Amino acid sequence: MAADGEVNETQLPVVLVLGPTAGGKTRLAIDLAKALDGECICADSMQVYRGMDIGTAKPTAAEQAEVPHHLLDLVEPDDERFSVDVWLNLAETAIAEIRARARYPVVVGGTNLYIQALLAGLCDAPAADPVRRAALQALDDAALRARLETADPASAERIHPNDRRRTIRAIEVFEATGRPLSDLQREWIRGPGRSDVRIIGLTWPVEAINRRINARVRTMVAAGLVDEVRGLWAGGRLGRQAREALGYKQVIEHLEGRCDLDEAIEQIKIRTRRFAKQQRTWLRRFRAHPASTWIEVADSGTKDIADTVLTSLRSDPESPVEPGGPPH
Repeated sequence: MAADGEVNETQLPVVLVLGPTAGGKTRLAIDLAKALDGECICADSMQVYRGMDIGTAKPTAAEQAEVPHHLLDLVEPDDERFSVDVWLNLAETAIAEIRARARYPVVVGGTNLYIQALLAGLCDAPAADPVRRAALQALDDAALRARLETADPASAERIHPNDRRRTIRAIEVFEATGRPLSDLQREWIRGPGRSDVRIIGLTWPVEAINRRINARVRTMVAAGLVDEVRGLWAGGRLGRQAREALGYKQVIEHLEGRCDLDEAIEQIKIRTRRFAKQQRTWLRRFRAHPASTWIEVADSGTKDIADTVLTSLRSDPESPVEPGGPPH
């Protein structure tokens, strides 16, 4: 607190909510923002796209009305220029503006690359060379894939064959530095993180989160996922990156006659469960952050977790949250 009793906004930590997909992060972030007089910042690479609402589990209009939300619906889904560095600049601006209003920034995690950038800054890789990039962009997908597999096998395992943007980036980093991008990223992940963050992480039993994933996919389909994808697909609004989004890719395969709808829905469930497994690797890394609290969520759900988190924040001697509630 400042000497005159007013809130010093520079003391307000960024409250970062992490956890697996379908794990209740959105609800918890909103509840924390309401309790702390905060505002939500969404860290999801697909929720930045307009019109991609149901399949990205974007906060609903009713949820967005509960507290202010930032970094949703920023660009059209055929915009290939949006990247982690663009998101990070927007996120840092939003954090500063929220703190200037003496409110808590509550970041809700979705894309682990965005979270890592928020915690440690951008990876120390060279800027793009326009000449080299133009030469790479002239190559077809097969040639790019072959070059990536030779230059950086680890990145080739991680980057989807249809993801030209990330494929080209990995190749140009290798050609500019002689080092694989995956090596630079490993050093980046191990580096020191920012100190003005309190991480609140949710962990779920695997079987429980898998059941929630299956239930959420059924809910999305009932809410109109197929019609949402059909409208974007028929209108030619989906760029390469957006077409690869979980749920959208599988429905597009159905719309283009490569599988029936039941098969597409089952693939969404399978791919989402695999994604949750991949997330667990990242979450273990974030768990090492010194200012983190991880909560084991019972199969019954996330009820009362906000109270548990607030108790944890208030018991931290270095937290500016007052024992009786958020500062006003």
